[in-house]
Amino acid sequence: MDTAKNTLRQRFRARRDVLSPQVKADADEHLVISLANTDLHDHFSASPGALIAAYVPVGTEPGSIAVLDTLLAGGWDVLLPVVVPGPPAPLEWARYSGPASLRTGRFGLLEPIGPTQAPSAVERSDVVLVPALAVDRQGVRLGRGAGYYDRSIAGVPRERLVAVVYDEELVDQLPAGPFDVPMGWALTPKTGFTRLGTT
Repeated sequence: MDTAKNTLRQRFRARRDVLSPQVKADADEHLVISLANTDLHDHFSASPGALIAAYVPVGTEPGSIAVLDTLLAGGWDVLLPVVVPGPPAPLEWARYSGPASLRTGRFGLLEPIGPTQAPSAVERSDVVLVPALAVDRQGVRLGRGAGYYDRSIAGVPRERLVAVVYDEELVDQLPAGPFDVPMGWALTPKTGFTRLGTT
């Protein structure tokens, strides 16, 4: 299982490594348009001012600061992860209030400078945007392998979990491990939101 997953991780990373800046920029623009044109409050039965947990992308991960600002403009309170020192553990969270609220944290990740909240804060989120290398139509997510997110979102209802991937990274089937947390949705640049695990 681990060997199969690691092989897939290498394959999907290699695809991302050769993405041109223009392809990445176009994908990020489509994500912004999709989020701006989707009534997420209605989509996820959330009230105005609801809480969404998101992430700051690294390298060629899909997403951008503009995505976060679009969520703020849509009336969401946005939480971003904060990686704690030591071995992989559940993520802490802090509120995002704009690009000036970010600083470089562990692993070179951009994190909010405000006070952190306990790992359980993500369980209060109405929607959680989860980075992934790939996700399949049953909801199996392929992450980077360290387990930070699976540890963090285990208590979040599946229907609130959204794997953010490129369109070609929404695939028919991936190997599932015992600690993998299933996703309820995929969000891709061209297709937007796709419900997972319905068949």
